[in-house]
Amino acid sequence: MANRADYDRRVLDLFDGYVHGNVTRRQFLDRAAAFTATGVSAATLLASLSPDYSLAQQVDPGDTSISTGYKKYASPNGAGVMQGYYARPAVVDHKLPGVVVIHENRGLNPYIEDVARRLAVAGFIAFAPDALTPLGGYPGNDDEGRAMQRDRDSSEMVEDFVAAVAFLQEHPDCTGTVGSVGFCFGGEMSLRLAVRIANLGAAVAFYGRHPSADDAAKIRAPLMLHHAELDERVNATWPAFEEALQDNELDYINNLYADVNHGFHNDTTPRFDENAAALAWQRTIEHFSRHLIQDA
Repeated sequence: MANRADYDRRVLDLFDGYVHGNVTRRQFLDRAAAFTATGVSAATLLASLSPDYSLAQQVDPGDTSISTGYKKYASPNGAGVMQGYYARPAVVDHKLPGVVVIHENRGLNPYIEDVARRLAVAGFIAFAPDALTPLGGYPGNDDEGRAMQRDRDSSEMVEDFVAAVAFLQEHPDCTGTVGSVGFCFGGEMSLRLAVRIANLGAAVAFYGRHPSADDAAKIRAPLMLHHAELDERVNATWPAFEEALQDNELDYINNLYADVNHGFHNDTTPRFDENAAALAWQRTIEHFSRHLIQDA
């Protein structure tokens, strides 16, 4: 896969608009043509920017140190019945804290499942719901996944993730202390869970849109936010949200990563930045260890 340094910044911004529904595929292809090298089509450029999920293998699905599988759970105020990917250390003689892992705007893809496995390796129970469950689940490619997720009712999806936290809190393997982490759409959703759930243990948001000042006042969970310096779209609302956090004397840590793009943690695309992703993940594990492990 090409490195992000190989791409014109304007192409990466255009791709960001495409994956977030602000630019159609046709518009991307038409506008990207101005930035393609001789002999390279805009369609080839788009393909090179799209995820390669064969790279989402930091933790092998067959790793015997962890136990994984899919579990259904009830979402009575949402879609009714949902499904998620469950991962935990294979051999433990005591209950563990949990983390709900929330995907981007395209359903439960292999990258997010790998993130769940990384949490299991770190000693947590991880549960990654698939918002596309009512529509048949993640379809195997992101373009279809994005289209399907747009068909879901946004308020119903919130209820599905709220129910996932309750499911994990009540699971017999779990101590009842649960946090959340999400990426893009999932980062926004992680913050919305902090607004909705008074006893959420901790929340981490990777480049997710921010709640309103009124909603910020409802947050009780300690927050950690990861922002990309080049992510002008998301960063535009950060100053107002930070002011609200400060006005309400809330517990938060903001991390800004220099010269990286929205999506820098996703190791399946050229926007991935290895150093920033590794540091952000280390900080995330430290945040959860500090706030979710009861004897910490």
